[in-house]
Amino acid sequence: MKERHGLIIVNTGNGKGKTTAALGLGMRAWGQGFKVLVLQFIKGNWKYGELQAAARMGEDFVIRQLGEGFVRHAKDDALADHKDAAADALLDAREEMFAGKWDMIILDEINYAIKYGLVPIAEVLALLAAKPQPLHLVLTGRDALPEIIDKADLVTEMKEIKHPYKKGILAQKGIEF
Repeated sequence: MKERHGLIIVNTGNGKGKTTAALGLGMRAWGQGFKVLVLQFIKGNWKYGELQAAARMGEDFVIRQLGEGFVRHAKDDALADHKDAAADALLDAREEMFAGKWDMIILDEINYAIKYGLVPIAEVLALLAAKPQPLHLVLTGRDALPEIIDKADLVTEMKEIKHPYKKGILAQKGIEF
């Protein structure tokens, strides 16, 4: 069997589907016997459908919600809470990368965490540079910085063409959560 070459994969863009694609990739890897960890940098508190699916998949597909929820309009104290949670999530990512337990780690919404100043780009780039060779590392979120894209082996940009929200249709269970 050939030695696995762990990839850095980025799902970015303004369209829907970045996390969904990463979870689908994780499910594919899990189906091949890989152990998959998803660390969610923004999501916290909500009961997303993927959490229930992962619980059924067992200990080889784990999702941890480490964020404080939506950050876009957070002010002062709330922003400090978001930064603390994101710093802890980045520390968890580093520890789990070197634990040797996982074949794929998905850093969900990490690009968003970088954009909003919750984690320093330098720390994320250091994490990418230190990635163990066989580990697949997936980063999701809008507005991936050029430095992140440059380090990636595979980058996919989701582009919004049409979205039901623009017609006044709110988030749908099983589609957005």
